Formats: sequence, C-alpha cells, structure tokens
Amino acid sequence: MELALIGATEAAEQIRGGLISSEDLISACLKQIERLEDQVGAWAHLDTDFALQQARTADRAMQEGQPLGSLHGVPVGIKDIIDTKDILTEDGTVLHRGRQPERDATIVARLREAGAIIMGKTVTTELAVYAPGKTKNPHDLSRTPGGSSSGSAAAVAAGMIPLAIGTQTNGSVIRPASFCGVYGYKPTFGLISRHLILQQSSPLDQVGIFSRSIEDSALIAEALIGHDSHDPDTRMHAKLPLVSVQGEEPPVPPRLAYVRSPVWDQAESDTQVAFDELAMELGDSVKEFELPEPFDDIHELHRLIMEADLARSFEREYRDGKDQLSSILQEMIERGKTVTAVDYNNSISRRAELYPGFDRLFEWHDAILTPATVGEAPIGLESTGNPAFCTIWTYFGMPAITLPLLQGAAGMPLGVQLVGPRGDDARLLRTARWLVNMLSET
Repeated sequence: MELALIGATEAAEQIRGGLISSEDLISACLKQIERLEDQVGAWAHLDTDFALQQARTADRAMQEGQPLGSLHGVPVGIKDIIDTKDILTEDGTVLHRGRQPERDATIVARLREAGAIIMGKTVTTELAVYAPGKTKNPHDLSRTPGGSSSGSAAAVAAGMIPLAIGTQTNGSVIRPASFCGVYGYKPTFGLISRHLILQQSSPLDQVGIFSRSIEDSALIAEALIGHDSHDPDTRMHAKLPLVSVQGEEPPVPPRLAYVRSPVWDQAESDTQVAFDELAMELGDSVKEFELPEPFDDIHELHRLIMEADLARSFEREYRDGKDQLSSILQEMIERGKTVTAVDYNNSISRRAELYPGFDRLFEWHDAILTPATVGEAPIGLESTGNPAFCTIWTYFGMPAITLPLLQGAAGMPLGVQLVGPRGDDARLLRTARWLVNMLSET
C-alpha cells in the first residue's frame, strides 16, 4: 500500500518498529497533498518545512530512546477554529485574517504530548457555521464535502492524512464524514476539552475525529479525552479503554434499535430504501424503535439554543463587521437576538427531562441505527448539506459514529450512523466494529 494511505495505528506501529520514519510518512503525505490540493482545497494553512521539521524531531527522539507517545510521528490535521501557537487560526472568516494565537488549544497540546505531527490547519466554513469554504468533495469535485469540518473530512478522504480533528455543534463531524466516505466519531459531550476552540454554543459544541478506521478513531480519542479545568463541562473519570474494547468480540451479539427519527420525511428516497434494506439484512439483530412524540420538538429546541448562543458568541463580529458576514449567518444571529431567556432556559432544561426516554431503548439495545445524512453529498458548492439526522444526538450529547458502509443512487458514500448512551463510548465503538465486520462477511 502507498505509504500515505496507511492508517494511523499501522503508521504508529511501523514508526515504533523502525520500519519507516516519521519523515518518510510526512513526505508521502505532502506528495499526496501536492498532487490533489489544487483540486480539493482541504487546507487553510500548510507549511511543508514546518511539518518536516516536526517529523525529523520525532525521528531523533526515537533514535535517542526517548519515551514515545501513542501517536508518535503520525500526522494530524487541525480544523482552523482550534488554536495553534505556531500556525495561524483564522476561523474561516476575513474578520479574523492573520490571527496568531499565543497558546495551543488543550487538544493540540495533548496531541503534541502523544507525539503527533501537527500537519496544518484544515478548512472550516465561516465561523464553523454554514457558509462554505473552498473545499470540494474528493469523490466528486462538483459536490459539497459537507461542513463545517469540510477540510478535515476531505483531507482524510483524499489520502492526505490518516487523522483529522473537527467540531460539531449540529452535524459538523458526522455529516462531512458521511459525504466524504470516512469514519467520523463524535464522543460523548464533555469527554474532550474545548478550551481555546472557537465557541459557538457551550451547551452544544463538541470535538470529533475523522479517520480511516474505528481502531484509528479510538487511538486518537484516547489521547484527547480527559478532564481540563479550563472547560467546566469536562469531567474527572478513569481512562476510557477505547482501543482495547473496540477490538474485542462482543460477549453477546449486539442488538440495534432502528430509529428513523422525526425527520425521516427529509431523507431522500434511496436513503430510505437503503436503510430499510440494511435493517432487513441484519435480521434479528435489529428492531425498529419509534421515538415518543415529545422528541418531535428537539430540532426546534436545538435551533433556539444554537442561534441564541451564536448571537452572543459572535456579537463583536456582527457589530464590527456585519457586512463581511454571510447572509445566512447574519440571519441566524438576528433570530438569536430575539430568543427570550425563558425559551432558552426551557430549551436547555428539556434535555434533562427527555433524556431518560432513552433508558428503555438502551435497556434492550446496544446502539441506535439511523442515517448519518438525508442522502449523498448534494451537487453544488453553495451549501454544506442538511444536518437534520445529527441534531437529536448532538442536542443530548450522545456519542455517535458514522461508518462508510453504503452508497447512494449516484454511487457516492452514504454513512451509517450508530448512536450510544452517554458515557458508553467504548461499547459503541465495539458495536460499530462488529457491524462493519458483519457486513463485510455478507
């Protein structure tokens, strides 16, 4: 296999085993970027000399017998809303052009501690909302890669890097991963710090991962998860054994709850057919489950929280540079300004009231099976697609992963989303691996 296309786990093992150097790997990735970047446009900031310098430092550390982290010598792309002290962070807007942070975000610091090579900054939509950047879908350059973590998904899909970091406030990890045909994993809310990451909505913002396998997702997630006093939503807990558990055989065959969700009518017809056929193929492993009527309101509750928080988070940008913001972001901010404190607080409190409704579902099922997107990546680059099938799970902070298992009518990737109960990320990844293996055998 071409060196640039090996997975993160294999790359880390080969580097530790002396079979390849980090410089070999980074050089191969840079060649892939040079070959494809003009077409795909995945990178906001890329300094080849800096990437190679990090790789040579990593190789020297190994030669000197220094302790090696789990990601030693492995390149990672960082969404351009995540602060990096040595690379610009411009948040996808001209209003932040030339912005150079003084410190790394917590997750960037943890990546460096694990030995990862910070390859560069990947393209984000404007302030990580909806207005697209320059990135195109590697599978079809006439189609959107999704957003807002557009460049992260596209870079992994194009074989430029094995791992990339994104964020999700609605569907900004799961949707682009589905559109680009890669694995997208959004851990439980509060597991990964958001310190020094552009804030849209504190109750909703979550960090996610793009990779080529479930094993690679687990590998980088273990390096990122942990309490951070700078992010009050992170918690003290024992280390989650994601890598070891995801590689185990389930003690009993998992059971999946097939949830069409209240937005099923927004799914394209080939998506509906594909998921109904998938559920039939899985047979007794799947049982259909209908969310109760109160869950019909979740999308509106999520919208109220998100838009009210956008109005607060981007007050300065709106005040000082409104004419340089996209019309869609202006409209969201303006609607957010009209949200009352009562409606906002009610929208927040409904999460605690409604989440116990999942107890019965997860008493008998290991994970929820549902579409990742309404369909394939749409033709055109004017929008990033519909996040409707991600909203409920983001609102509740539940872990979710999309698996590149299906294709739509045009042959484009169509992700299969699995969702687990909060805090049960290891079992979710194990169930996801079981599903991938099961379908590969049929």
